[in-house]
Amino acid sequence: MPISQDIQKFYKVATDRDFSRDFLFRVIGIQLEGLTGLNDDDLVYAKAAALPGRAIGNVAVPYMGLPFNVPGSVTYPGSDAYNLTFFLDEKSLLRTYFEVGSRNLFNDITSTGAYKTPNSDSYILLSQLSKNLDPITTYRLHGASVRTINNIEYSMSAGVGATVDIGVTLAYHFYTSQESDFVGPTLR
Repeated sequence: MPISQDIQKFYKVATDRDFSRDFLFRVIGIQLEGLTGLNDDDLVYAKAAALPGRAIGNVAVPYMGLPFNVPGSVTYPGSDAYNLTFFLDEKSLLRTYFEVGSRNLFNDITSTGAYKTPNSDSYILLSQLSKNLDPITTYRLHGASVRTINNIEYSMSAGVGATVDIGVTLAYHFYTSQESDFVGPTLR
């Protein structure tokens, strides 16, 4: 059977399906335990995020020296350290939101906190977008909670007025996805 994956085939498929672009992705919701969720005014500052992965574990079943590879349970690589980066707003409202979320989990002043298993009321919503900014698929990361609020770097002596970022690391249990009504090319 001849291979048809040549330049012409690539060109035809690329013009039919096109490509996802690195800016066609949005954080559309964050809700942490005990807090009001972030709204569009907050989330427009989201600068970088990743679409999480999913992995099915392998269970080797040996028979007469030959290991048969049987699918096992699911894991979500990086679910213990999901990173988000935001432009930091002038009044540091985003940092305050994540600090309050962190202190709700464990407050080192009172040595108390709500460090329980986060439920599905705590989540992160992500959306892949079309070029018209229509949602293609929306992902809900269930059981989100704060792990790390990164340092914010300032440069008083050599600063030029550049914006600064805030990075946060959250954890979640698993994700679910839902395709939107956007009808795009489908795989056969």
